[in-house]
Amino acid sequence: MYKIAKKRVLNPTVTMMDISAPLVAKKGQAGQFIILRVDKDGERIPLTIAGCDRDAGTVKIIFQVVGGTTMALNAKNEGEYIEDFVGPLGCPTKTEGVKKVCIVGGGVGCAIALPVAQRFHELGAEVHSIVGFRNKDLVILEDEFRACSDKFTIMTDDGSYGRQGVVTVPLKEAIESGENYDEVITIGPLIMMKFVVATTKPYGIKTTVSMNPIMIDGTGMCGGCRLTVGGKTKFACVDGPDFDGFEVDFDEAMERATMYSEFEKHEREESCNLFKKEVK
Repeated sequence: MYKIAKKRVLNPTVTMMDISAPLVAKKGQAGQFIILRVDKDGERIPLTIAGCDRDAGTVKIIFQVVGGTTMALNAKNEGEYIEDFVGPLGCPTKTEGVKKVCIVGGGVGCAIALPVAQRFHELGAEVHSIVGFRNKDLVILEDEFRACSDKFTIMTDDGSYGRQGVVTVPLKEAIESGENYDEVITIGPLIMMKFVVATTKPYGIKTTVSMNPIMIDGTGMCGGCRLTVGGKTKFACVDGPDFDGFEVDFDEAMERATMYSEFEKHEREESCNLFKKEVK
């Protein structure tokens, strides 16, 4: 059993927790993930490591409440326990030798992008961060990004906070103004990452994408995170989650990502009905 040391609501649909897991905290690195079960009868879900406090022995996770399991996890409070917490899994983000990097995050993907930005900052790289959200109410981790970024830009679709527009606009502006990035790393919705790659490719800027959004089982056995990279079949959970963005077949990945949408909707509705019965 793993204790929930801290819980913080970041916005109406996103929650952050610090889980007491000393062995995972000791080894966890930016870009890796864990697999957890809320209770002994629960399903296994992968969640990206959003940070590790090696001294406190805690691992930070940030999740969006979208289905039955994340609803059950969100119902837990500080001091309570979850059944399983396994990791670290996946390959860490490569950070060696990069002197200037642009991190582009979208929505809850910013939870994955933040530890990557923090790691580059720790290594002395110049970090430019661009993050995007639908509106002001959904903004998360702004202070944390500002603390580890030499330049920071926040975008909202409706213009309710920061600049109005999509993340590719300031990215293209920066490139065309002469910012020579060694690498662009983007993490967020598949469609966003696809267009970030389309923005950087004409300039030949190395672009890394994180395919965490399509992971399901986290072990490579379910095949749900299968994708084509450079004409070859890869699995986001065991071969990644980071890949060369120029080689990823995003159209195929987006089609595959919709396969479980109806199942997730059903699980959420079932969980909502269960919680309503328990309240009564």
